[in-house]
Amino acid sequence: MTRKSPLWRLYIALILALMYVPILLVIIYSFNMARLSSVWSGFTLKWYGELFRDHAMFTALRNSVILGALASSGAAVLGTLGAAGMARIGGAGPRPPAGKAAGKAFGRVMEYLSTLPIMIPEIILGMVFLAFFSLLGLPFGMVTLIIAHTAICVPYVYLLVKARLVGLDREYVEAAKNLGAGEWRAFCDITLPLVLPAVISGMLISFAMSFDDVIISVFLTGAQTNTLPIKIYSQMKTGVTPKTNALCTLLFIITVVLCLFSAYLARPQRELRHQHRSIEGEAT
Repeated sequence: MTRKSPLWRLYIALILALMYVPILLVIIYSFNMARLSSVWSGFTLKWYGELFRDHAMFTALRNSVILGALASSGAAVLGTLGAAGMARIGGAGPRPPAGKAAGKAFGRVMEYLSTLPIMIPEIILGMVFLAFFSLLGLPFGMVTLIIAHTAICVPYVYLLVKARLVGLDREYVEAAKNLGAGEWRAFCDITLPLVLPAVISGMLISFAMSFDDVIISVFLTGAQTNTLPIKIYSQMKTGVTPKTNALCTLLFIITVVLCLFSAYLARPQRELRHQHRSIEGEAT
């Protein structure tokens, strides 16, 4: 099936419809006058007004944003340092072959262990965290949520940074060391700027995973802490009103604006890479 065939276009249209038609319906029914989202009875903006008067909803939103920011930041630090350490253990260096083989084996074992939170079902992770924090005597709330979300977000940063480090030329770091830079200075000045796009990508994925998590948060949310997914999930018992659709619409608009802004900032770098490729092509 080629890209010019009708089946390919039908496939793309089907995928786009499955992805964006539900979002479009949520946006449309956020302006619905009726309380039930399944019945259209006229256009109104009253649900947006009620949304901005709902302090509990915005408190849950604030908690989710703080939780996602702290969890993704912690995952960025732990995942980046872990990937750099594993690359150093398993990388090339002046060490005996036996030590090199042992280092690579240890790195593979740690890599498998680091990806376990991705492969284990969330309901099992929630029960494990519940038992663990109960054993430690920690009160359930924002602290337990931050620790648990950081733990499940570390693998995303680790895998992306590790993939970036695989293609990183070690000669840059060795040159910095030959010029007198220490291990930490070479990491901060050479390695970190080169892997920073992978770190940022991992942070964004981690923020998204933490922001919309429900299952693990249900086990660890205390009486005084509430997140936005749990707030919306609790409304399912009484019925979701167009006020929730209005909130989803605003979040979708903010996400689209941030994506467009990110693409605008990345445009000069793409143009610069294109110019370099053109110059290299002319030189060859």
